[in-house]
Amino acid sequence: MSQFFYNTRASLVDEAIAGLLHSTPWHNLGRLDAGEAIRVVARNDWDKSRVALISGGGSGHEPAHAGFVGRGMLTAAVCGDIFASPSVDAVLTAIINVTGEAGCLLIVKNYTGDRLNFGLAAEKAKNLGIKVEMVLVQDDIALPENPQPRGIAGTVLVHKIAGHAAELGQSLAQVKQMAQRAADASATIGLAFSTCHLPGEPRDERVKPGHSELGLGIHGEPGVSTLATQNSREVIATMTHTLAANRPLGGQQLLMLNNLGGVSQLELAQITHEILQTPLAQHVTHLLGPATLVGALDMKGISLTLLQLEEAFLAALEAPVEVVGWIKPVALQPVAALPAQKVTSQLQITPSEHDATRQVVGLITAQLIALEQELNALDAKVGDGDTGSTFAAGARRIEQLAQQNQLPLADHAQLLALVGEELATVMGGSSGVLMSILFTAAGQALQQGEPLAQALQHGLEQMKHYGGAQPGHRTLVDALQPALVALVAGEPLAQAAAAAQRGAEATATMQSAKAGRSAYLSQHSLDGVKDPGAYAVEKVFAALSKG
Repeated sequence: MSQFFYNTRASLVDEAIAGLLHSTPWHNLGRLDAGEAIRVVARNDWDKSRVALISGGGSGHEPAHAGFVGRGMLTAAVCGDIFASPSVDAVLTAIINVTGEAGCLLIVKNYTGDRLNFGLAAEKAKNLGIKVEMVLVQDDIALPENPQPRGIAGTVLVHKIAGHAAELGQSLAQVKQMAQRAADASATIGLAFSTCHLPGEPRDERVKPGHSELGLGIHGEPGVSTLATQNSREVIATMTHTLAANRPLGGQQLLMLNNLGGVSQLELAQITHEILQTPLAQHVTHLLGPATLVGALDMKGISLTLLQLEEAFLAALEAPVEVVGWIKPVALQPVAALPAQKVTSQLQITPSEHDATRQVVGLITAQLIALEQELNALDAKVGDGDTGSTFAAGARRIEQLAQQNQLPLADHAQLLALVGEELATVMGGSSGVLMSILFTAAGQALQQGEPLAQALQHGLEQMKHYGGAQPGHRTLVDALQPALVALVAGEPLAQAAAAAQRGAEATATMQSAKAGRSAYLSQHSLDGVKDPGAYAVEKVFAALSKG
């Protein structure tokens, strides 16, 4: 079953509407009191002397449509069940309650249910003497031969442009003309790695792992083609090429990047960068988003909308509004790099050769790189799944320096100091800092005449001092400390490796973690799982004892 926050499917939409009404900062919305079956969100500050704008459709596309009700955009939104058009009575109720002498414009996405229900409601309203017009949005270009293109993300641009015209007090004919021009000037293409999950329904696995679907609908309808890739550069190239081939690219162009619901902010920022590297970007003057504007529940996908700008469109899009779902477009301009003073190394390093040391360094780096996936999988059970990648990043950097003959292999104090400095740079999170403290302090102790084993033990003590971990806290200290104690006592490397193994194995049965990321987890999550850092220490000492 799909994972979804809700009590019951029947109550989900009503409770979501209630949450929206409480959270709007302008307190400018209300729900028409017309019975449970009628879900109409409307402005409570509406002046009926102006043209009313009504839109709506199935729920699950938030913030569309209720998130665009407010000054400067919609007068009312009619909300249906999830992915289901609202009824004729619901639409007619909205029309009757918000429309004055100036009349009403319905902005409708071109789906059969919406077109029929809004259309019949419009005809009934006309029979009551109400002036009603309707604009169909048909911006989806995924199926070029489709005589009835779907209305998708471009709908929100029509809301904004028509809403501004209505706010200025223009006539119904003028508002409709502006809305129709905006609809005609919009083109949208969507792509997703997975379709959306309906609450209470099985997960749809139609899109194969590693693939993406071009042109799928905002209700999860199959698209026009499947791409055997999820690489950002490749999928964005396909999307932008499709847009460019569909529309004339003269004059000013606005590009809207819409999150269909399941894409993280990190990914959206990367996608934005990727879009701006394509040939289409040469024609784009304004960017809107990335943002979730017309969603599809939790669909892991995006849509791109291209709008041929007019001066009136741009003025409308930039005009202030009082709605929770809108964001202002930005004019594209080059981003300048800020001048900065670089941090320079204070180490005076002289590269040198030492065969035995090179062999030890090679064994350690090779082992950590080979363990990357295994450590990540182990860390996924007790942490955030990146221990292997973190250690491998540090190992690859030292391996690179070794291959470039840039390590002071014959000077162990310099070598430890250099390793400490490099790990702080290339290893992320706290691991890099802790490892840097250990090697930096060990290098200092070695420089002052301490033997290597004692110097490493000194480094460990400094790491414990700053990091807070002690034996028994379920960290790499539980494996590293007994191994170093064995070396300091003069025991052979095999004994140190055995001590590290015993320490790592003990972490799997410790009652609780008192340091590191595992300290945030319950005992149930930790039972029977070795600490990834301790396991890495175990494997490194094992490799050294055999090497």
